[in-house]
Amino acid sequence: MLDDNSHCVMEATGYYHYQLAYYLLESGKKVSVENPLSVKRFIQMKLSKIKTDKSDSKLICAYAKQVELKLWQGNSKHQIECLQMTRLLSMLTKQSTMYKNKLHGEAVLGNPSKVVVSLIKRSLKQVQKEIKLIEVKLLALVKQVHHDVLTRLKSIPRIGDKTALMLVVLTDGFERFKSGSELCSYAGLTPIIRQSGTSINGRARISKIGNQKLRNLLFMCSFNACKYNKACKAIYDRIVAKGKSEKLALIAVCNKLLKQAFAIAKSGLIYDDGYRSVLVRN
Repeated sequence: MLDDNSHCVMEATGYYHYQLAYYLLESGKKVSVENPLSVKRFIQMKLSKIKTDKSDSKLICAYAKQVELKLWQGNSKHQIECLQMTRLLSMLTKQSTMYKNKLHGEAVLGNPSKVVVSLIKRSLKQVQKEIKLIEVKLLALVKQVHHDVLTRLKSIPRIGDKTALMLVVLTDGFERFKSGSELCSYAGLTPIIRQSGTSINGRARISKIGNQKLRNLLFMCSFNACKYNKACKAIYDRIVAKGKSEKLALIAVCNKLLKQAFAIAKSGLIYDDGYRSVLVRN
């Protein structure tokens, strides 16, 4: 039986752990939701030859006793709804792209069926209508809580309406992060170094262990930011001048953009080319 001192530990399993985690949290229990990769590596280290729910539960308990656990806070109802809309928007956007590609494919084949083309165009029009509807509702929902942050983010060069909106949604208004570096780590933009003696000297690369949607969003913004955002352009030019790859320079721009957004969100100021926040380090 669970008492007031119980600390429940589970691994993140897509959507399947949420109901139990929220139930325990609402019941006043301490909850930790651990990275499944960390748990998997711990189990592998134990050289376990048995894979059952019971054995996994025992090993997760052993894992919990040996690591420093962070309490899981969950998301507010507002944030949950925002994330649900974001996922739906992502799905509809993929459907829109699929219909556009299908139209192009039919045209390339030659003599496309009028019936087929008409149905595809109708479906595409409906999906695009739903996308606009979701975007309007998501914007209104975000403005209820994060209107000020949303407005100030758009003062950053090359951060448009949709990018600012997604930054706020994916970071929950930047409220859960204490530093720009912590936020970059959350996005999976921090480097991994592989060196051992003289035989192993792997090229540094980003971890990609983090929020993929946030990382992809920033990478798409980096192309314009390195041209029109003064600070980002300076970093891009400096890295390329050293003979480094353009991709590495773009990743550095992603980090800079995210740290700019964090500084703007936390400082309460709008973007200023000449201002250097104490919250951000290059």
